[in-house]
Amino acid sequence: MNKILIQDTTLRDGLQSPGISVDLEGTLAIAKALEDLNVDIIEAGFPASGSDAFQSVNQISHTIKHATIRALCRCLEKDIDVTAEALAPARSSSLFLFIATSPIHMHHKLKKSADTVYEQAVSMVHYARRLNDNIVFAAEDAGRTNFDFLCRIIEGVIKAGATTITIPDTVGYLCPNEYKQLIERLRTTIPNADQAIFSTHCHDDLGMAVANTLAGIEGGARQVECTINGIGERAGNAALEEVVMALKTRKDYYGVEVNINTKKLCKTSKTVSQITAYPTPKNKAIVGKNAFAHESGIHQDGILKNPHTYEIIDPNEVGWDYDRIILGKRSGLAGTRHVLEQYGIDRYDDRIHKAFLNEIKNLPVRKLPVLPGTINQILEKIKKRG
Repeated sequence: MNKILIQDTTLRDGLQSPGISVDLEGTLAIAKALEDLNVDIIEAGFPASGSDAFQSVNQISHTIKHATIRALCRCLEKDIDVTAEALAPARSSSLFLFIATSPIHMHHKLKKSADTVYEQAVSMVHYARRLNDNIVFAAEDAGRTNFDFLCRIIEGVIKAGATTITIPDTVGYLCPNEYKQLIERLRTTIPNADQAIFSTHCHDDLGMAVANTLAGIEGGARQVECTINGIGERAGNAALEEVVMALKTRKDYYGVEVNINTKKLCKTSKTVSQITAYPTPKNKAIVGKNAFAHESGIHQDGILKNPHTYEIIDPNEVGWDYDRIILGKRSGLAGTRHVLEQYGIDRYDDRIHKAFLNEIKNLPVRKLPVLPGTINQILEKIKKRG
């Protein structure tokens, strides 16, 4: 009950980000990075969407040995058959069935009644269970679905053999407390809810994907669906690195465990960013270039005395390898001493430190932040002046 399963959907929902196009080689590289990160489940793609997607899922199923490979399919026999075929080589596999359940989706997109959607979902889960004993059912747009109908369809698919129930906030509409209460109510209202794991799947349209995911865990979800760097449709998905480090850093609050090798988070983030050509914002939590960087003199002085003054996470825990002390116009003597010590300057030589600090405070904006080449130039200038 205290273990949170991490389902990474970078290779499915993440690669649906507008503008991303990744070939088979890149897809396999990401899959291997996710395996190295120790995710529990890799959602590898949507095989029925095309031959490239089928081949990708099939090759991932051949290659990955230490994670369950899960693939998406609509509640259609042809989708289920193709997906099961694509997953056949996997050591551990799972079918992920979905159908829309909100009134707006059923009426405008599916053009089907609630009863028809219910019957299709239940019959297709039953069909899929004949091919695989690890069946996920997702009620697309659950956040805007009528609660009674949501209870009815979830109860039905669990009876038909679904072992995991995903509650997607497909359009990022819910607030954290609403999402927490929704999962709590479903788990206490549905008679057979104890026969399935409940999973989160939150989008970031209002910037609350991670908050909603964490709230879902508080509500009793024991699986989370997320992506590296939070990539995904529109504004993206809950970011794996943020969810994992929130759970680890605030274990005192959440009281749960994850299997993720957190020391590989930054490396995995870089891999995904490079392959997808989606740059990671510098201020991105956990993996951004500035996540543990300090330019302000007050902050530099604080972390050099005790890192916990301004860092609640040890950068080594996430494999962070950038410079932490960044010299700029807001820096002070403490940061300057620290950096110049790496250039052979005695930390007690205040004459050079003050002269150096004066120089960088007068640098033009285009020269900031101060890079190694500029540091050497300034030091040479100070030495020439004597």
